[in-house]
Amino acid sequence: MAKEKSGERKPGTPTNRDHETIDKIQKLALNAVVAARTGKNPTVEIPVRALSNVQFNEDRRIIELGDRKASREFFNTSMAKKFMQTFLVANECRKLIAEQKTISIRQMYYKTKHTLKGTSENTFDEQAESDPIIEDVEVSIDALREELHLFANKRGLVVGQLTVDDAGDQIDLRRMGRGGWGIPSICEEDALKFVRCDAEFVLVVEKQAIWHRLNEDRFWERSKCILMTTEGQAARGSRRLLQRMSTELKLPIYVLVDSDPWGLYIYSVLKQGSINLAYESMRMAVPGVRYLGMSAMDFKKFTLSSAVQIKLTKEDLERAKQIRAYPWFAEKQWQREIDALVSNGFKMELDGLLTKDTSFISNEYVPKKLRDKDFLV
Repeated sequence: MAKEKSGERKPGTPTNRDHETIDKIQKLALNAVVAARTGKNPTVEIPVRALSNVQFNEDRRIIELGDRKASREFFNTSMAKKFMQTFLVANECRKLIAEQKTISIRQMYYKTKHTLKGTSENTFDEQAESDPIIEDVEVSIDALREELHLFANKRGLVVGQLTVDDAGDQIDLRRMGRGGWGIPSICEEDALKFVRCDAEFVLVVEKQAIWHRLNEDRFWERSKCILMTTEGQAARGSRRLLQRMSTELKLPIYVLVDSDPWGLYIYSVLKQGSINLAYESMRMAVPGVRYLGMSAMDFKKFTLSSAVQIKLTKEDLERAKQIRAYPWFAEKQWQREIDALVSNGFKMELDGLLTKDTSFISNEYVPKKLRDKDFLV
């Protein structure tokens, strides 16, 4: 496939970046073909995505993938199916890039699912099989999912003091009404550009219900900020957008999650990256993000009633023990926070702040936290 010279690319034709990704996929296939022709066992080397192969980079303050790799062999009955699945997905990605089309990871499952001729064996039985294979292809050829022309369903909403250019359309996030702007799955520079920013910081909230309360109270307008909800654990698009807001717009980012081990982990994924996507940390992690709350200490600080208390479960306590051992939670401030959570014997949800007043979180809780610089880093 001939490559276009810089500045001469026609709409609907592959970019140089696309050509590079296609070359990587073809090299993967060529290595397997050469091995087969020379009587060797075709293999694919795939970096191991597990806790045993990640490390916390103290200087960069992010989780990074280690050097360990696993060989996926064709002439191995326990690996043959996954070997086939890897090349099946890679080939479909190659076709998408050549055709300049983009599909969801759900659609990739259907594109690659069929029954092998003369058998009752399916290439994939469910999406839970195909999603990890997509990640295998990403790490094995060192290409981003976006470079493979794949996207996940978008999740997350934003309003506030920012105007963006989304694939040629200018969108003023001050004029998103009650619904907000849905964060795209792909937030790379060539698809999404920042046009104008008047915000002084970004406030990220775990729950959509809390985001709606802050949005209805026009918190983002009064405080000159960008208000985002990740709707639980942040999707890749939300994490990439936050990282770009931090590095390109130089905005401080504050996070509001529930006071429980799961909220702490949601925050840590934004800050250091995740174990499963450690190979993406450099473009997704935001080491400077600040934990505004909800803190275990807030029960006394804000004289909350016992109505906000939810007894810690056995699973909560086990999870707290696990995150306490993570090196990125080793600092004394985090050990104190986790100890206080366990010592309290209860967890708290941000929604519980409404026991004080419907707009307590907008009018008092968050403003006081920001004013007093009451956050963890």
